[in-house]
Amino acid sequence: MDEQRWLAERFEEHRGHLRAVAYRMLGSLSEADDAVQDAWLRFSNAGAEDVENMRGWLTTIVARVCLNALRSRSGRREEPFDGHLPDPVVGRDTALGPEEQVLLADSVGMALLVVLDALTPDERLAFVLHDVFRLPFDEIASMLDRSPAAARQLASRARRRVRGAATPDPDIKRQRQVVDAFYSAARLGDFNSLVALLDPDAVLRSDFGVKRPPAPPVIRGAEAVAHSALLGAALPSTELHPALVNGAAGVVVTARGRPFVIMGFTVVAGRSLESDVIAGAKRVRRLARAVLDPG
Repeated sequence: MDEQRWLAERFEEHRGHLRAVAYRMLGSLSEADDAVQDAWLRFSNAGAEDVENMRGWLTTIVARVCLNALRSRSGRREEPFDGHLPDPVVGRDTALGPEEQVLLADSVGMALLVVLDALTPDERLAFVLHDVFRLPFDEIASMLDRSPAAARQLASRARRRVRGAATPDPDIKRQRQVVDAFYSAARLGDFNSLVALLDPDAVLRSDFGVKRPPAPPVIRGAEAVAHSALLGAALPSTELHPALVNGAAGVVVTARGRPFVIMGFTVVAGRSLESDVIAGAKRVRRLARAVLDPG
């Protein structure tokens, strides 16, 4: 077997893991795929005959690629959300496919991704690699050109922020009951039932893309979110397609048969605490392909 073929086979053994690392680091499926491809180019040119821990070495390569990508982004978000939502992993309501299951292993809901987006690149790398993928701090420190103690401090700082991310009800059926009841109440114009299905501190985040309407990207409070839901339900010729959005109950909405929005929910204690809306036909089509094109 020639060397390039051997390298390609070794890389493919770890591709799913590397994509999961890149997704948590970047919050974008397309950027994660680009990072994995970049890692392959570096790996294929470096040679790896003497590498004992192939998975660890590849993780280091893709992490460095992602760190450079994060640092090149124009500034850090000072708030957890500024009008841009990370790409969700969208699958059919019945079950996620094998690739989606690898991406979402260890639970990576939309609420967590939004918080990760507000971390510095160094904090994000330290937290993701240590707390999610169990890399030791001495390895992380070498990537950041810092001491292990400094890397540990970065992860600790990130961990405090991540603890504020909402944890959804683990029972998908209970989540789906709340989501279905929410849309039923919205279509019936039942404001009181909507409010009852929302946590008093409910938050609605919307990413409208570049064609952003004059609407606030964040709406807070049960009554304000309920009013927004009633306005959305009034749109004509819309159809709901049940879906799993980062492993939680959600929907893909089409308008006159065309992709319209993806909506994910974080259901806690029988109420919707957070909901996330991603609009834009092109992006919705790309992210929700498994739901819109099940064949």
